[in-house]
Amino acid sequence: MSLTLCNVHFSRQADRVVYLTPPLSKTLKLAGKNTVRFKLGQEVIAAAVKTIKRQGHHMYVSAGVRQSIRIPKTGNVYLLSTGNEVQLGPLIGILTDSDLKSSSSPFGSRTGFIRQLIRLGEKKAYFFAFTPRDINWQKETVNGHFLNAQGGWYRKTVPLPDVVYNRLPSRRAETSLSIASLRERFVRRKIPFFNWSFLNKSDVYKMLDQDVEALKHLPESVSGPSAKKIKEMLEKHHFVYLKPTGGSLGIGIYRLTYHPKRGYFARYRSGNSNVLLRFSKFQNLIRMLQSRHGGRLGSYVAQQGIRLIEIDNCPIDFRFHMHKNGRNEWVPAGIGAKKAGRGSVTTHIKNGGSLLTPEQALNRAFGNRAAEVLEKAKRVAVRLSEAIERNYPHRLGELGLDIGIDKDGEVWMFEANAKPGRSIFKHPALKSQGRASLELILEHCLYLSRFQGGSNDEA
Repeated sequence: MSLTLCNVHFSRQADRVVYLTPPLSKTLKLAGKNTVRFKLGQEVIAAAVKTIKRQGHHMYVSAGVRQSIRIPKTGNVYLLSTGNEVQLGPLIGILTDSDLKSSSSPFGSRTGFIRQLIRLGEKKAYFFAFTPRDINWQKETVNGHFLNAQGGWYRKTVPLPDVVYNRLPSRRAETSLSIASLRERFVRRKIPFFNWSFLNKSDVYKMLDQDVEALKHLPESVSGPSAKKIKEMLEKHHFVYLKPTGGSLGIGIYRLTYHPKRGYFARYRSGNSNVLLRFSKFQNLIRMLQSRHGGRLGSYVAQQGIRLIEIDNCPIDFRFHMHKNGRNEWVPAGIGAKKAGRGSVTTHIKNGGSLLTPEQALNRAFGNRAAEVLEKAKRVAVRLSEAIERNYPHRLGELGLDIGIDKDGEVWMFEANAKPGRSIFKHPALKSQGRASLELILEHCLYLSRFQGGSNDEA
């Protein structure tokens, strides 16, 4: 097997012939072969092979070949040669949803991220975005969104891809029968599909409740807690977070506190304001929660509160943006420290929180021990990612871990997200980490499609 970068050109000939430069033919070990199978995505065609006098790694593809396997454009891509077959690509699809009202931003708020990813990978792969509506399962094709040289979008029909990166934005859509069927169809065709779905908080705790490595770093968490259990946890830990199991952005979270001499307190967000209520009796606290949510407390998780490090009396937690790399290993691509706004239940920026680099936060909390604590947190984040992957039945390639560090330097995981947001990369000091995150997505797609470890020579 050999892998090399190549510059693909189109010729107007109608017959099925591919012209290779001598250096490329030699690298692909095709010398002396008259006919070779050429593959793109899931499409294969047999074509004649001829050499053309030119230096470098160049391939000229006739219209007959191009149209048969639906090569979308010219330019640099990898060629993977195995015996009598040469595969172009990889062909990588980003699964998302569309905003039909905008041609310049076809994927709404996700358009900028998808554009960055396609731009990064365009000299190594055929990168495109698509929605569930763009797939034709009968013909096994996708009407994908590609970027032109000016940054505009155009559509091109291509074969089913070599790998799918799932960035569908809606929890509700992902639970539908049509999306479940879509995922299974890719799996049946042995097309790697990573980031299967969003993770619910309760699912993560259940997955890890028998994992010895993970349990050391998990606060006590109870799904669908009874009033009696919430009271027990408050008496044991003195404060507890009550979180909706499928929530995001800190919406619907309560911080419940118990002071033996002062009673019970509840903090939560209402509209644009932070609310603090005091109750002399536990029954009154529960009555308030039930009046606001009725029977829906069954879809909540009660979680032990941790005394986090603080700056200016405001707690700090961390978002570790984890990726699988080109060697199929978990690595932290980016780390952001989030400082809670005054009186806020969470550290979310929309609730008045602010973003810091981990060094800024840990230097304030630990002084000359900051680097040591950060390295420990990175090691724990990798082990937790491995534990989630061990206990999750589907393929993962990306995780957002919400990590807390207490005043003793111990590391705790509060949540894990399979499709983490990218707000931490908006911090000026974290922009390079944002680019590293994109590069790791590309690396992992190359790994999953077997296009890795080849020459990096430009054609």
